[in-house]
Amino acid sequence: MNQTISFQPILGCSSVASESAETYHHRWFVINDDKQLMTVKQLPGLAQVEVSLKFGQLALRSPGMMRLDVPLDVIEDDDSVRETLNTQGKVFDVVDEGDLPAAWFSNVCGQSCRLVKVHPDSLDRLSFDT
Repeated sequence: MNQTISFQPILGCSSVASESAETYHHRWFVINDDKQLMTVKQLPGLAQVEVSLKFGQLALRSPGMMRLDVPLDVIEDDDSVRETLNTQGKVFDVVDEGDLPAAWFSNVCGQSCRLVKVHPDSLDRLSFDT
């Protein structure tokens, strides 16, 4: 029997059953205005977000929303969008994905939030207890 392995690029959103998604497992997460990690427990709307990988993009869908595409591999060389977060006792450098994803997720979740990506320099600390 083949066992399907799936990965969750955005913490709290749907999983992707593809080995190509392994590199991106828990690479993104949603934070609130206080810069705290939000999970599906705090934002039930995250569970409605369908995630797929298409043509170098993280393709996101949710009922009643247009598809949102977020580039998978971008060189994070703009320090103005880089932040340091302390989440679950771990310090991470993250990159804010911008106003469009923030508005999209805020609409889906019903409260103000932002999509951030773990900076490559912090990937060694990448594991979350949800």
